[in-house]
Amino acid sequence: MPDSYVANRVHCVFSTKNRAKIIPAEMQPRLWSFMAGIARQNGIMPIAIGGFDDHAHVLIVLPPTMALAKAMQLIKAGSSKWCNQNFAAGRFEWQAGYSAASVSTSLLEKTKAYIRNQREHHRRRDFAEEWRLFLQKNGFSPGED
Repeated sequence: MPDSYVANRVHCVFSTKNRAKIIPAEMQPRLWSFMAGIARQNGIMPIAIGGFDDHAHVLIVLPPTMALAKAMQLIKAGSSKWCNQNFAAGRFEWQAGYSAASVSTSLLEKTKAYIRNQREHHRRRDFAEEWRLFLQKNGFSPGED
């Protein structure tokens, strides 16, 4: 088989440092767009990027030669630098870690809709509860971060 076919779709979730609510609503569309640009620049295909005041969701397709940790490092470091240059005056940081789970073809549209509707979603549930449920749903034992 001369060709490689890889469907490495991953839904990643990460918070601002200390879950600080420091992503202003008016900056969110620009930040999500910038993060998508970082992904594309590095050969990562962004499917959906969104979030809320204190966290981000990134649904991406990883190239077969890139580790998830590298993709997260590129997206988080590049977007943190951009935030500090554009609205956070040197005080923006993402948390050190992230949560990630693969997404099957059958759940792709549902996951995209979920990411795009974060503002509405967080009228009912805060990030801490959302994160615990994400971990449980994907077979992790949620503990304190």
